[in-house]
Amino acid sequence: MWRLGCVLVFLLYSSVLFAAPEGEEIVLGMSTALTGPTAELGRRMRDGVLLGLERINLQGGIQGRLVRLQVYDDGYEPHRVAPNMQRLIDDDHVLAVIGNVGTPTAVAALPVVKSNGVVFFAPFTGAGLLRKQPPEKYVINYRASYVQEITTMIRALVEDGGLDPREIAFFTQRDSYGDAGYVGGVTTLKRYGIDDVQTILHVRYERNTLAVENALADLLFSRREIRAVIMVGAYAPCAKFIRLAKQSGLDALFLNVSFVGANLLLRDLNGHSDGVIVSQVVPPLVTPGVPIVDDYLHDRETFDVAGAPDYVSFEGYIVSRILLKALTDKGASLQRAGVVEALERLGEFDLGLGVPLQLNPQQHQACQKVWGTRFVGGEIVPFDWKHIKMLLDQRTGLP
Repeated sequence: MWRLGCVLVFLLYSSVLFAAPEGEEIVLGMSTALTGPTAELGRRMRDGVLLGLERINLQGGIQGRLVRLQVYDDGYEPHRVAPNMQRLIDDDHVLAVIGNVGTPTAVAALPVVKSNGVVFFAPFTGAGLLRKQPPEKYVINYRASYVQEITTMIRALVEDGGLDPREIAFFTQRDSYGDAGYVGGVTTLKRYGIDDVQTILHVRYERNTLAVENALADLLFSRREIRAVIMVGAYAPCAKFIRLAKQSGLDALFLNVSFVGANLLLRDLNGHSDGVIVSQVVPPLVTPGVPIVDDYLHDRETFDVAGAPDYVSFEGYIVSRILLKALTDKGASLQRAGVVEALERLGEFDLGLGVPLQLNPQQHQACQKVWGTRFVGGEIVPFDWKHIKMLLDQRTGLP
């Protein structure tokens, strides 16, 4: 992935090229997983945000000031987040926090940002606790929620695929992230006649582990006919669960929310990717003629980013572009108190995703769209949810 040394060299070069006054750079902050089992998610989110910053710095920065990202490692452990956030606010004097990864870590970050009046922008989570109505003043999201992702899955499985809701199981992480996905799923299933949640099979694993064997055993020994498993977890345990499930003879569809990191999941499946779907909160990277996709791919070449394009860094790139768009609009304040106003003033805007985005005082989630992708022949391809019956029929041998 991104060569951090190259980033620092470029920033030094840029500061000379544009003669930004010493000490007047704009600092954004991030607490994310740079080590541990979910480190790739944190690193790729960081890299995407950095790519967006490089783009604006090459153009002279914001109001003549270069932008820098200060990142601290929390290992995807909530107890490490609050000290990181306080350090970003007190020592680094960040203008805003951007792109933190995870729901349990967001829970730990919220009291700090709210008490200090610092914007918590576009965390890599779809949890409902960040999407209250009316909105929390300092919490502003980019991505669709987990409820929206899972509702899209369930609607497709039941309405287009013809599944009985009881043929759907949940595999989730045992924490606030997994709970957010499961509760959202159950709420949706109730619309399809599920009165007793005990009729829905729910198996779990512990955060930051690969201990999925008990969850799989619970599923297999339930003796229920399970044709689809909705997965709310991280890439490594989800990949292990799918591999073991297939080896145990479970011929089902495996549907993952976007947090899993499609590219990382595909890599770790190691050839067991048939029947795997990932919902996305960004446009598929192989969609032709989508301006933001073209920008992302072009900027990766311009700044010589190592590795292949991926969905997590693409999301980081998009959220970076949104924040920078708000701050470069005429009259935007570069004080902490002005960041919320700058974002809310965007109203309905076009960033080139193929769908309109919107932020205002009543709407603190820019994007409502959920795209579909699936794995075919070791590649990630766009998927139309209306075609899900075809995939289900393939797993049961139906014509």
